[in-house]
Amino acid sequence: MIAAYRTVAGNRNLVRLFTGEFVSGIGDWLYLVALLVVVYRDSSDPFLLGLIGGARIIPYVVLSVPAGIAVDRYDRRLVLIVTDTIRGVAMIGLAVNTFNHGPVLLTVALAIFATCFAVFFRPSIGAYLPSLARNEAELGPANSVFATLGEITFVIGPAVAGLIIAATDLGWAFVINAISFLAPVAILWGLPSNDPRKAKAAAAPVAETATQRLAQVAEPGDAPAASVTPAASVTPAATTSPEASMAPSAPAPSVTARDIARPVAGLALLDTVAGFLFGGISVALVIFAVDRLHAGEDATGFLWAAVGVGGVLGALGSSAVVLRPNLAPVMLAGAVLLSVGFIALGFVETLPLAFAALIVVAAGALLAQVVSDTVLQRVIPDAIRGRTLGTMQTVSTLTYALGSFAVPVLLTTVGAPIILGVGGVAIFVGSLATYVLVGPFFQRGAATEAAATVLARVARLPLFAGVSPGALELAAQRLVAVPVAAGDVVVREGDPADRFYIIERGTFVVDQLDHGTGAPRRLRTMGADDVFGELGLMRNAPRSATVTASSEGRLLALQGADFLELLNAGPEISVRMLDRYRAAGTPRN
Repeated sequence: MIAAYRTVAGNRNLVRLFTGEFVSGIGDWLYLVALLVVVYRDSSDPFLLGLIGGARIIPYVVLSVPAGIAVDRYDRRLVLIVTDTIRGVAMIGLAVNTFNHGPVLLTVALAIFATCFAVFFRPSIGAYLPSLARNEAELGPANSVFATLGEITFVIGPAVAGLIIAATDLGWAFVINAISFLAPVAILWGLPSNDPRKAKAAAAPVAETATQRLAQVAEPGDAPAASVTPAASVTPAATTSPEASMAPSAPAPSVTARDIARPVAGLALLDTVAGFLFGGISVALVIFAVDRLHAGEDATGFLWAAVGVGGVLGALGSSAVVLRPNLAPVMLAGAVLLSVGFIALGFVETLPLAFAALIVVAAGALLAQVVSDTVLQRVIPDAIRGRTLGTMQTVSTLTYALGSFAVPVLLTTVGAPIILGVGGVAIFVGSLATYVLVGPFFQRGAATEAAATVLARVARLPLFAGVSPGALELAAQRLVAVPVAAGDVVVREGDPADRFYIIERGTFVVDQLDHGTGAPRRLRTMGADDVFGELGLMRNAPRSATVTASSEGRLLALQGADFLELLNAGPEISVRMLDRYRAAGTPRN
């Protein structure tokens, strides 16, 4: 991580972007806590509190696809500026309404309106960030640093909200969040644009020039360069060399939805029970803080900070155990933490004990979710993965929304000890049923020792920090070993980007043509565990440099589509794994 920070620190544009988004991220979490407090304070209606919790999920379901289309058509920087500005204006409206003790329904409407534009953030920042990386070596550390800062905002933001709520009028929380949007907007104005239409138009002549250059090299009469091997001649070796044991051989047997019905049903069961309870408690913490703990509205922020701390601890714990061959004990451990944490939360009556219980709950939730993601990646074939995961996501989203509606009401009518106690027991019983239904699918039996080694190795790379182990495991199965000899050209500047590479062993040099002199200049030398090839894939642009083997070695290659699928599993790092269990409305960072 220190190396990642050092790498990013040398890129002024990335430092400026991350500074602005860090400030805005703190404001986002401050805003979410203040919003729930305002709605409950002004209405004293747990049903209305649940309404805003469930309704703020809808924009993400309805607008995520249109947002992605817009991001692929317009300047990503401009999309971020416009949506941040609109959200800032919405925050001013919330502040004015709060200061004037206006109608609570207007507060709800403005919050949903702001969420509609928050949907654009993730696809925009995910597409824009690679354009600021000066070379492929910066992209992985940039993703890692961005995710780390996002986790820090989840701890700091709610705590700051608690202090503001305790010290001043709630309207100032919205004012501060509105001001926090000024930081990224002001910074983005000074950063380079990233218009995909212009990039696509510019890519054509570059690729044409590269083709002409290669044709000139191959003109009749020219002596062949024995030390230069086109990338195309490297690839077949991956499937014919004995060293290519990692390459997939025969197609896997056809697997139908019926074959995976039991394990999918088992994982969906635990996810549904936990999601219902977590969806409810995420919007009911203000009720819990005010009515049960009698700790005041400001305690809501501190309780949310506990969820952030638990999420970080769960992420650290999952990275240590989730790569084990048998994940059943890990799943049960996460479920037990969830169960015990919720039961304890139902009986505690002091803020410190509630803080501790929520840490346990959040850590268990993340641990169980990571196991679920990993096993699903193992068992669902690629041919039906999209529809299966889409169905599960729809069910989990609806369950989460139902919990957001129901749990706040149940807490005030039935009581915390009963609803959280029954919920905790239901999670434990559900985990036992999951254990029975999933059974042998918890084990990675089919993976070879070599694949497991590669999996652990890839997981340590900064580029993939926080990507779910299930996605990493799936990618490891698709890696192709590419043995190379000294002098082999793996990628050539100007060629189309088609693969992502991990250096398993050997030394490679990176050269780039000087457009002024036409002579190559050496950029850097790479060794084991370095990666290259991702920038062209993410930008959908030709190769920006030539990579040549300076010694005998071996690469692990991943096809472009598989790499993008892997990166989409966690471009915001562990935030995505936490989103399902974090809040009624997902903050942007």
